[in-house]
Amino acid sequence: MPWQYFTAAEGKKNIAKEVITMFKHIMLPTDGSELSNAAVQEGIRFAKSIGARVTGICVMPNQHPFFYEGMSAEVYLELQAEKRKKLRKVAEAFLSVVEKGAREAGVPCNAVVETSDHPYEAIVQVAERAGCDLIMMASHGRRGVKAVLLGSETQKVLTHSKIPVLVYR
Repeated sequence: MPWQYFTAAEGKKNIAKEVITMFKHIMLPTDGSELSNAAVQEGIRFAKSIGARVTGICVMPNQHPFFYEGMSAEVYLELQAEKRKKLRKVAEAFLSVVEKGAREAGVPCNAVVETSDHPYEAIVQVAERAGCDLIMMASHGRRGVKAVLLGSETQKVLTHSKIPVLVYR
């Protein structure tokens, strides 16, 4: 049985084995990409196999709209609210993949939309707050200049998380 270990009661002729599951609550970050969706599906399959629950998270960027001369504060605030609504709908669509997959697999699921300029920080903070004991996420495998320029949220989560991280490629 993968991802489980057994303990044996000592001093008995017939040793009773007790299954202890290492992970009970798995964080599944998604950015809506094909690779991320594949990681989510694999994470749900894994959670089902060990009897764990999942929390899906989608981190959307903060919006920093420009304020143009002559624009009223009312119009500015309306534009910001409109952008937030649109981004939330996108995040909810991404998370619907997690929720649908978990529902079909019979895995308990929670979904969280966060807003942050630093997605890795939000992923780590929410995982800690939610009591997750594993973060399972995709890595796009960028290397070289692309990795430096675009950065890797997975690498940042690996670097900053105290919670174990399982990377799916």
